[in-house]
Amino acid sequence: MEDRSQRLFAALADPTRRSLLLNLAQHSPKTATMLAAEYPITRQGILKHLALLESANLVAAHQRGREKLYTLTPEPLREIDQWLRQLGELWDARLLRLKEFVESGDDAG
Repeated sequence: MEDRSQRLFAALADPTRRSLLLNLAQHSPKTATMLAAEYPITRQGILKHLALLESANLVAAHQRGREKLYTLTPEPLREIDQWLRQLGELWDARLLRLKEFVESGDDAG
């Protein structure tokens, strides 16, 4: 699980890859050539980003003739969303305890 999480967060760390994910979420499926026409990088650069996204299971590639069609794979994003919600709940609880402590007027010193 840890290795998978590392690949996932590494893939999401790059703004171009996040943009590609958003693009595919809105207008899927697309080929690397179609995506390259929308970005200021080469088709080879797009393919490198797509390979990293595919290794993190964030996109899936399906062969169509000589080209591959890329689509978003939403399940890993759902896992991240669930993890972030759990983290948010923990912080909410900590902040609530801090607020209650401050409002109670307890002075430990």
